[in-house]
Amino acid sequence: MHRRTAVPPRPRRFTRRRCLTALCFIALSATTRVASPQQTLARATPTEWPAYGGDAGGSRFSPITQIDRTNVASLTTAWTFRTGELLPRTRSFEATPILVDGTLFLSTPLGKIIALDPVTGQERWRFDAKVDVRAAFGDFTSRGVSAWRDPAAADGTSCQRRIIAATIDARLLALDARDGSPCRTFGRHGVVSLREGLRNAPFEFAEYEVTSPPAIINGLIVVGSAVADNNRTDAASGEVRAYDARTGRKIWSWDPVPQEVTDPAYSTWQGLGAHRTGAANAWSVIAADSVRGLVFVPTSAPSPDYFGGARRGRNDYANSIVALRASTGEVVWHFQTVHHDLWDYDNASPPSLVDLTIDGRIRPAVLQATKTGMLFVLDRETGVPLVPVEERSVPASDVPGEVAWPTQPFSTLPPLSPHALSVEEAFGITAESRAACRAQIASLRNDGIFTPPSERGTLAFPSNIGGAHWGGVAWDATREWAIVPVNTIAAFIRLVPTDGTDLAALRREASARGHQVNRLRNTPYHQVRGLLIGPDGVPCTPPPFGSLVAVDLASRAIAWSVPLGNLSPAPARTPPLGSPNLGGAIVTAGGLVFIAATLDRAFRAFDVETGRELWSTSLPAGGKATPMTYVAANGRQYVVIAAGGDGERFGAGDAVVAYRLP
Repeated sequence: MHRRTAVPPRPRRFTRRRCLTALCFIALSATTRVASPQQTLARATPTEWPAYGGDAGGSRFSPITQIDRTNVASLTTAWTFRTGELLPRTRSFEATPILVDGTLFLSTPLGKIIALDPVTGQERWRFDAKVDVRAAFGDFTSRGVSAWRDPAAADGTSCQRRIIAATIDARLLALDARDGSPCRTFGRHGVVSLREGLRNAPFEFAEYEVTSPPAIINGLIVVGSAVADNNRTDAASGEVRAYDARTGRKIWSWDPVPQEVTDPAYSTWQGLGAHRTGAANAWSVIAADSVRGLVFVPTSAPSPDYFGGARRGRNDYANSIVALRASTGEVVWHFQTVHHDLWDYDNASPPSLVDLTIDGRIRPAVLQATKTGMLFVLDRETGVPLVPVEERSVPASDVPGEVAWPTQPFSTLPPLSPHALSVEEAFGITAESRAACRAQIASLRNDGIFTPPSERGTLAFPSNIGGAHWGGVAWDATREWAIVPVNTIAAFIRLVPTDGTDLAALRREASARGHQVNRLRNTPYHQVRGLLIGPDGVPCTPPPFGSLVAVDLASRAIAWSVPLGNLSPAPARTPPLGSPNLGGAIVTAGGLVFIAATLDRAFRAFDVETGRELWSTSLPAGGKATPMTYVAANGRQYVVIAAGGDGERFGAGDAVVAYRLP
């Protein structure tokens, strides 16, 4: 564990996606005091978790104190619910349930919306949207649902409380929270198609999907999309749209690739056909501030990920946090975290809206963790950085037709994960493995973070799975600390000219090595990528391979950083190797951080003040999700995690597991 460090006078200059399936390349080789039930129940009142991130702003903080550092080691299983949807390969159960009106609601990859009793885990109802099981979506998952109460509806009437869900196949649903029946006055008998009216239609059905729950703000549903963005320049377009929560009528649509010459961002897209570029979509969770009437949209890379010759320029609105006026879709401000993205550095993490003390004054802020391993802190009303950001020179591209942007934004907060990897730092369990890793690194172009893809092959560190990932930020409102899970494994990217290349042979060769190949249509290149893994299946980067990091925003320092998970076959290995991870954390006022997310399929609680692990339990499959917590009507606090894995290295299952004190 790293102790708190002083703020450096100036961060040193480092010289040196969502690809969930990339993890499949990695081989898995004190008695405490417990409050009495009488004491606990006397101070407990029902506490909900009404949105994916705990609240509309996505803070992932709960004020509940019933389970705390003194008694968390006594947690025991309260109930286990099984969805009945066992996952074959490529589907991932990543839902975070919400709790409203005394009922838990969650979703499954195949479009089942399920209501549960929060005390017993018994099913109350389910609705089956009947997603085609044969579909080949790239990120075959659903991370949850949203809820809206109609203020104009009389108590007890149909659809007064609605559960809003977006299925993987891009249907927007409104269901009656009482029994799961469709709200017939919404759209077409309770359904709105999100495939209609796109600027660029999907080339194939599985190119366009929705994986995250919509944002709800002032009677509107605001929804993004996920796009298979690594196949062609004009991939499906990534419009963000708002719909009336009562009728399903579309209110506005905003395109992250600007289409009007009057838009200030229009000129940052250059080249013939640049404005036909696809993606730049918002596949992560959109945050909402109903008081200010703003939604905060985390956008991703334009298509295709690794070659931008057809979209020269900075590409504003892509790879950005964009504040939109919720009522109109008008851009209020935007902040770009990566210029002219060539690395699949989507803003995968949901923005987190928090109140932050700066110079003795409370400031409304947006926290954005990135795949580049940085944390940006922005003024919520203006987008101006509250912690300074520096534009620093980065390497130029050596690929014909590509013009990499000459600078990139660097947060002056300490990096959440490393930005450099030298040949000498290569890791290996054995001398043979270490030598093989050194040879891999030496063969690649390696000029530090933001080294552009090359025909030789380029080291990408952080990799396309982060740094920080879609697990996002959990906010400790008590200390004003940001808690972030990160990955610390490297990847490579290689561009292969299409002329003279046998694509079928290239794919066979790459598959044998566990690498991925994509034909970048309308460009002169194929792309090959993969994680840097040694012959023994262990990452070539020094451990920990995954970490949990606490950032003290008052001192602007890393408060602590600890290994997250353990890939070692010896459980007692000290320090743990850590694990590649996908999933989020939550923080409670009881002084705890709860997170699963790791390949070793454990669910853990950490002391938020020190990073010390206080509790751990084995899950039936990997908890590739974000947990949630609530106090039920019986006065007991529960902590819940979806533990269904992904059919691959996280295992396969269909469980939702709840824990409470005995």
